Amino acid sequence: MRWERRRRARRLLVQALYQQQLTGSDADEILAQFRLCEDYGHADTEFFTDLLRAATTRRDELDRQISAASDIPIERIDPVERAVLWTALAEMQGRGTRRAVAINEAIELAREFGADQGYRFVNAVLDRWSRATPEGQTDPETDHAD
Repeated sequence: MRWERRRRARRLLVQALYQQQLTGSDADEILAQFRLCEDYGHADTEFFTDLLRAATTRRDELDRQISAASDIPIERIDPVERAVLWTALAEMQGRGTRRAVAINEAIELAREFGADQGYRFVNAVLDRWSRATPEGQTDPETDHAD
């Protein structure tokens, strides 16, 4: 099923983005490594690749969005929760995924991989971001009319 393949891609993406924070590897190195994982073949690989590239190339923008919706300085956010937030924001802004779906998936990923109450933090940040960012708009800080 498509939703199951996407869920597996999100799980792998959180792991990849977490690893990237620890190792400093670029997206191509991470992608090459994750292609060797057994789960990769069961995931939506195009979805994984697109979100990995989006989360990597738009990292500063995503961090600004997280900072605007969080009471915790970006550098103090747990790397797992940060990876989950990057995943959710990249998906909502680039893949046309309904916000409710992306937020629910992010909460589940934070429950699975994050700190004990990390899912609450992820939910609060994504909720604040969602309220401040109308559908179709990506970044309230950088959205300017020409």
